[in-house]
Amino acid sequence: MSYLFPTYARWDVTPVKAKGAYLTAKDGKEYLDFTSGISVCNLGHAPENVKKAVEEQLELFWHTSNLFQIELQEKVAKQLTKASGLDLVFFGNSGAEANEAAIKLARKATTRTKIITFIDSFHGRTFATMSATGQDKIKTGFGPMLETFEYVKMNDINALKTALDANTAAIMFEVIQGEGGINEGQADFLKEAEKLAHENGSLIIIDEIQTGIGRTGKAFAFQHIGLDPDIVSVAKGIASGFPLGAIIGKAHLSEAFSAGSHGSTFGGNPVALAAAKETLETIFAESFLADVTKKGEKLHSLLQETLKDTPIFKKIKGKGLMVGIELTEEAGPFITKAREQNLLILTAGTHVIRLLPPLNVTDEEIEKAVKILGDLLKG
Repeated sequence: MSYLFPTYARWDVTPVKAKGAYLTAKDGKEYLDFTSGISVCNLGHAPENVKKAVEEQLELFWHTSNLFQIELQEKVAKQLTKASGLDLVFFGNSGAEANEAAIKLARKATTRTKIITFIDSFHGRTFATMSATGQDKIKTGFGPMLETFEYVKMNDINALKTALDANTAAIMFEVIQGEGGINEGQADFLKEAEKLAHENGSLIIIDEIQTGIGRTGKAFAFQHIGLDPDIVSVAKGIASGFPLGAIIGKAHLSEAFSAGSHGSTFGGNPVALAAAKETLETIFAESFLADVTKKGEKLHSLLQETLKDTPIFKKIKGKGLMVGIELTEEAGPFITKAREQNLLILTAGTHVIRLLPPLNVTDEEIEKAVKILGDLLKG
């Protein structure tokens, strides 16, 4: 008997220890973890510098409230604004909370209510973020969604132009759709979307929850294209597994989030922030990001070479260490088969295997994972 609601199709793996790219289960099996907690443990499991920072903060204090001046909030906010080129930060606890804040801020700042998002997007499971998500399966059984979202096809500029109107508060998107299938927005399309939005008095919200914090080889995925967003949402990899999310926004939006307009009891918790400060200091270093790019190129090229003559293989998708293997068959069964070979991987959509290794993954770990995948997919 379980005392948990059955909201997850849980694997038959019970973790007891994890370090770096490896996870040890209760039955003694050791797994090479290419999920990283779904792009959360970007420095691998239990990085020593983050552990030390958390231990030091635990000796000081764990929680006060956001009525106090919390120096770590200012320090981490400075890291995020410097890396993104934006100005101000609000801290929450998760990606869904960050996207909720982004939606509220856009609507209040523009005094408009409509937000355009994209088919196959994923923005969270609260009511507003579920409504923002462009996948029907996320919404089944919950009744009518919020009515002020409209969904268009990614990379279809005519559809976007048709949807954009005087009531559009923002266009909201992932540069690379994670849950939806590792689908990339084309650079020309995203630049034109930004231009159209700003001409219309609308904002650009970029959901960097999965693509951010170094995952694609830059601090944020929008930087590959040179976009100029108004609001960026982050979470997942920001604090090496401690609950933290944030939005980063432009200074002109500050009046819309004045005192009392938004809040979060646990948002910006000092223990999570201690983890974030060390995590960001490591990942945002230029040499670290260059290494992510190099390792991403190695993973892409090895997969392409290994799978090129495999009948069910279609193509490699993604950027940096956010990698999709698109198949002609459903990917689900291969996730189970990989786990039987002590490799942990994910799906993205129905026909894509998703790989999210730690950003400090070694060449040997990449080669080991590709070997396992090659053997499985070749049958």
